[in-house]
Amino acid sequence: MKKEYGSKIIKMDCPICNKVHELEIKTRETQGFIKGEVVEYEENYFECPDTESEENEFISASMMDENLLRARDAYRTKKALLTSYEIAEIRRFYELTQNEFSSLLGWGEVTVTRYESKSIQDETYDHLMRMTREDPLFALESLTRHKEKFSKEKYERIRSSIISKVQDLGTQFLKKKEIQSIYVGFHSESAYNGYKVLDIEKVNDVMGYFAQNTNRLYKVKLMKLLWYADVLHYRRHGKAMMGLVYQHKTHGALPLAYNEIISLPSVKVQEEMCYEDIGYKILPVEEIDLAKFTPEELDILQMLSHKFKDLRAKEIVDYMHEEHAYKETQPNQIISYEVAKELNELE
Repeated sequence: MKKEYGSKIIKMDCPICNKVHELEIKTRETQGFIKGEVVEYEENYFECPDTESEENEFISASMMDENLLRARDAYRTKKALLTSYEIAEIRRFYELTQNEFSSLLGWGEVTVTRYESKSIQDETYDHLMRMTREDPLFALESLTRHKEKFSKEKYERIRSSIISKVQDLGTQFLKKKEIQSIYVGFHSESAYNGYKVLDIEKVNDVMGYFAQNTNRLYKVKLMKLLWYADVLHYRRHGKAMMGLVYQHKTHGALPLAYNEIISLPSVKVQEEMCYEDIGYKILPVEEIDLAKFTPEELDILQMLSHKFKDLRAKEIVDYMHEEHAYKETQPNQIISYEVAKELNELE
């Protein structure tokens, strides 16, 4: 069933009624086949209000290209591959053109252009692009290895840009490596990680979202919100949102590497005295781009932010202590996502 919503108005020559008038650009959820698999995505189309014919819809050539790109990106998301938007984001991070990014990785000049417009990369190429973003030193080594593909001026400009990222992100990179080392025993999909291998970037984005949209956000409360986000996504879609692994602790479910993940760049920690103890208040660093989330993820994050927005840390801890997953596990035990399917009046 196609779900229709939203609309925009544009004045143009309508091929349905052959008149110049205002047309609606509408958006709907639909399904398509990419590489033999069904994917769900949003498509745009024009709707003519001035015709009596049942055929009152059409799609322009540019609109069709956009719709196909959305379908391919839906397939990429399904297969845990970088989307066209994420690929473009990586090269912009280093201030590279499409051709420069291709050359840096030793590929043909139009390879990245194809990945951002129509082609779907394989896992090997996907891994190289991810490594470039996650490790500026890898990007620098790759640039040096393919130095002959650049003019002297262009090489020095790109090298300077990458070195600045190495200097800026050195600590963050090491922190991510710490997190990955803690999760090395959970590199395969299982009920312990919600059948999703840890996505550190998604953890970073989700924390940033909660920091911007939740009041009284301290470390303890944030950890509980992460658990609810992962578990609710698993309950609805059969897969965790972030792939964090949680343990039964005194204050509720606590993800492995909880001290390390709050060092990710989307949030900052401000120490405050709370009575005779130190509290760790979580503050946003910059506005999170909502385009990084799927509509399904946003629905969950918005619901959790609304439900727990004003609760204090102790209140959300008490709430979690009544969860089936907490009652059915022992201290320090890993909490299976299967046990966590039963949630107390959350939706």
